[in-house]
Amino acid sequence: MTEAAFTNSIRTLRFLNGEMTQAELGQRIGVTRQTIAAIEAGKYSPSLEAAFRIAEVFGKRVDEVFQRPTKKSRNPSRIRSP
Repeated sequence: MTEAAFTNSIRTLRFLNGEMTQAELGQRIGVTRQTIAAIEAGKYSPSLEAAFRIAEVFGKRVDEVFQRPTKKSRNPSRIRSP
């Protein structure tokens, strides 16, 4: 299974903002509830415009709503010289 390109804090932000529903958020940014559900679950990456609209609804920067997962760094002790 492939790792999601981005993680997000949309569900938490919805909860902290009066338990906003996915449908309410979708209506505010012009997409369906199903689209919000897919974005939250990491099954769909929003367009840049939608990402900015979501962040704006919550008064956050895009990088506060969406995060790129960090890859585990390689163990330097396992790297060998040629």
